[in-house]
Amino acid sequence: MNNSRFSIAIHILTLLHQEKGALVSSDYLAGSININPVLVRKELSNLAKAGLVTSKEGKNGGSYLAKAAEKITLDEVYKVVRQDYLLGQNKNTPNPQCPVGKQINGHLNTLYDKTEQVLIQSLATQTLADFSRLFD
Repeated sequence: MNNSRFSIAIHILTLLHQEKGALVSSDYLAGSININPVLVRKELSNLAKAGLVTSKEGKNGGSYLAKAAEKITLDEVYKVVRQDYLLGQNKNTPNPQCPVGKQINGHLNTLYDKTEQVLIQSLATQTLADFSRLFD
């Protein structure tokens, strides 16, 4: 993943859960996360496409959870924001004449897939409600 999208998404969802269904503005969310509201709105859009958030546009608009926090597992959030392999990706093309170089990317991709599956399985055992309880 190698970016902050997961932490931003979890921050947004946790705040929405804490507000118990009240409309929460992107400005408020951005202030808490300390990022630009445009980035918050972009992430809210992604979360809405995944069915995790509902938003109401306009002056008195805002966002709220689309389903109960007990029904949102953290692996769902991870899958929404995932962009790259958890451990990164090899950007160069190794020497195909090298016995390691010609095979390394395939073996690394297998390793990355297995590692990511362990992470996803762990996240699947935790709900947004579980995570949100840490702030009580």
